Amino acid sequence: MQKKEHKQLWSGIVNDKFDMFWPMNRKLMELSAGGNGFRCIPYRLHRPDLPVMQMPFRPFSDVGNAHLLRDLLRHAVSDLMETGDDSESLTGHRVVVHGIEMSLDTPVQWLSAHMSHPDNFLHICLLPKS
Repeated sequence: MQKKEHKQLWSGIVNDKFDMFWPMNRKLMELSAGGNGFRCIPYRLHRPDLPVMQMPFRPFSDVGNAHLLRDLLRHAVSDLMETGDDSESLTGHRVVVHGIEMSLDTPVQWLSAHMSHPDNFLHICLLPKS
């Protein structure tokens, strides 16, 4: 992104001018060359009493299979993943996005396209089960 585009994006946010913000944000949200999804999903993983984890994650495998939320969590917090009889779960935690508890079988591409914040980050909360 060029400096001019960055300024326009930021100015659109700061001044509450959607018509300035959206053309620049659209460039960030364009689909990859294959057209089936974003190149990378920027996400932030929030856990109580721990620093926020932030890194990009590819929504599709090298062979084109859609990654699921469980794949992202396996990548980010593999120590919390538990493997059982033909399934994998998150031990002692629930996954919440925008106040909605998410299934681990949710495609990451769908989550990013529909549940990202205006900063284009997918904010995922890992909360202890009560």
